[in-house]
Amino acid sequence: MFDSLQDQLQEVFDDLRGKGRLTEDDIRVAMRRVRMALLEADVSYKVVKGFVTKASARCMEADVLESLTPAQNVVKVVLEELTSLLGDTDARINLKQGKHPNVIMLVGLQGSGKTTAAAKLAYLLKGEGHNPVLVACDVYRPAAADQLQTLGGEIGVRVYRGEGTDPVKIAKEGLQYAIDNLCDVAIIDTAGRLHVDEEMMSEAESIKAATDPDEVLMVVDAMTGQDVVNVVETFSERVDFDGVIMSKMDGDARGGGALSIRESTGKPIKFISSGEKPSSLEVFHPDRMARRILGMGDVVSLIESAVKVQQEEEEAEATERLRRMDLNLNDFLDMNRQIRKMGGVGKLISALPGGDKMMSQGQVDEHALDKIEIIINSMTKQEREKPDIINGSRRARIAAGAGVTVTAVNQLLKQYGETRKQVKKMMAAYAEEDARPGRKGRPKKGGKKGGKKGGSRGRRMGMPSVGGLSMSDIKKIQDLMG
Repeated sequence: MFDSLQDQLQEVFDDLRGKGRLTEDDIRVAMRRVRMALLEADVSYKVVKGFVTKASARCMEADVLESLTPAQNVVKVVLEELTSLLGDTDARINLKQGKHPNVIMLVGLQGSGKTTAAAKLAYLLKGEGHNPVLVACDVYRPAAADQLQTLGGEIGVRVYRGEGTDPVKIAKEGLQYAIDNLCDVAIIDTAGRLHVDEEMMSEAESIKAATDPDEVLMVVDAMTGQDVVNVVETFSERVDFDGVIMSKMDGDARGGGALSIRESTGKPIKFISSGEKPSSLEVFHPDRMARRILGMGDVVSLIESAVKVQQEEEEAEATERLRRMDLNLNDFLDMNRQIRKMGGVGKLISALPGGDKMMSQGQVDEHALDKIEIIINSMTKQEREKPDIINGSRRARIAAGAGVTVTAVNQLLKQYGETRKQVKKMMAAYAEEDARPGRKGRPKKGGKKGGKKGGSRGRRMGMPSVGGLSMSDIKKIQDLMG
């Protein structure tokens, strides 16, 4: 998504940087190229016209043209206008504290991904401490309720299916089920159609009237392009939804729909979804998406993914070994698996500035983690715990077992050795900082002294940590892993 647009915009900005001082003609030419890039990305013409007009006017101002770094200021203006186009601020769902249940209703066309989005939203809310229930109100699509039941079972969330073919009745019964089972959120999955029709709209209106939802979210397929604007406007008039879930953001569409919705309808994008995993639904941050489109990366989201991995799985034994500066190949393998849980090498690299371009040019080996895991799994338990015993004959046996060359095994062991040295330096630095006056015994997060999750490492430096390592540490280790 946005790959072509990102490449074209970066070319525009690279050309501006090469000029040094800019004239009004330079700005006009650049904005003409920006306009064409947006139109080719299938952004609505009206949206493009308004965007370019605002950005051009700001770029022509004296404080931009006469500054020492005019090209950087142009990029800053475009970034700010693009962020404004996408929504300025994050739009959150409105759950009322103390209400049981809060009701979230999903609407949209058939094939937009409503059922999958419902399950992903339930997974997200469950991870935030809620107790959701999924209500299957799509009584038309074959096996729709079965699909929701399967997805709910995979994530450990209750599903109410009801009986009969009256979706309004099932929705009301689903709310009572939520009350009876102490569920604080009920997510209603409604039926869709291949296109907007009166029957679908009337049914959605009836379900909304019967359940009085706290939040109505429309699920939109990002692959639709700017045509989605007409669909969203129709739903907005009839159902008056509160926000959008943009699904299939990992597709190869041009991205015009995502850039057109807010400006055209006034409805914010609240979530985006990419991939099939339950954890792939993310809160939409306009500023981060704008930076990503302009090739500036999204390091903040990467850090948040790292924190999530830490909260879900932080092994005490591995952490203790790191504190003792005794990193072995099991720990090395754990680091790789943590990176995989964050989305793998591809997601890690693409979140960094210029990363998407590196990915598109084939400069990143997305299977590097697989190769490392295969080689380490070909070792004995003793070899993983004490890598120093791996001599020439052992390396040959490991290579044969993993189906790789001895050179590949040597390279992995070299990477491990460099990583081990880096970790020792980090741990020594942390120990030195802990020894500073006023550090020992200092209350940690949550009011506990010396607690594992409240530990000072990484956090005192203003960075979240994973398994005891700060995000900057993980980036260093990733570099060493190639």
